[in-house]
Amino acid sequence: MKLENVTKRPAARERWYDDACGTALAMELLGERWALLIVRELMFGPRRFTELRAGLPGISANVLTQRLERLAATAVLEKVELPGRATGYALTEWGYEAEPAIMTLGRWAARSPDHDPTLPLSAASMMMSLRTMVDVSRARGPMTIGFLFGRDSFVARLADGALPIERAPAFGDAVFDTDPQTMAAIVYGKLPIAAAEAAGSLRFGGDRAAAEAFIDLFHLPAKATAAPAAG
Repeated sequence: MKLENVTKRPAARERWYDDACGTALAMELLGERWALLIVRELMFGPRRFTELRAGLPGISANVLTQRLERLAATAVLEKVELPGRATGYALTEWGYEAEPAIMTLGRWAARSPDHDPTLPLSAASMMMSLRTMVDVSRARGPMTIGFLFGRDSFVARLADGALPIERAPAFGDAVFDTDPQTMAAIVYGKLPIAAAEAAGSLRFGGDRAAAEAFIDLFHLPAKATAAPAAG
């Protein structure tokens, strides 16, 4: 059941740019520090305040509260009632429409020489990365892959040229029980499954051939290079 917005939408909102371009408005909506990452964390369903903080360990409670208030005031998210009468936050239907833009921005930024895939990332960030970087043209058939990151669990279903991912109990042709950083190393660094198991950072279950075929769908794009200076 939906609850009232965190704050009432203001009649007049402070503007950052005197510019009618939609890109300028997008920056006003999601350009504040942490705002876009909060939206990312909510892409796979509602989250409690404490869960959002866990996914964004660098954010303070005060800043998270401020960002949630602003995102609610601009209709990007809303308060919802979760099972057990707990209060959470969820994207509005319009808020979910930001996903393609986030994915495109992520693909673009991954080409930066400054992109470091070894930095910490949240479970939602890892799943968004899979949604962003998958090359479905390499798929040899449908498959279902489960992921367990502590208390966070997801299921990815590859079929019909798409990779929808949802929060659900982990199951499938293969299941990875690990942490997001190790999963990134397996997917993008091509860390062998056996090596991660031997290191104690992965518990794997299911069809190893299916898992390897899934991993083969992901590769980071080539880095951008600066044009040579004119002679």
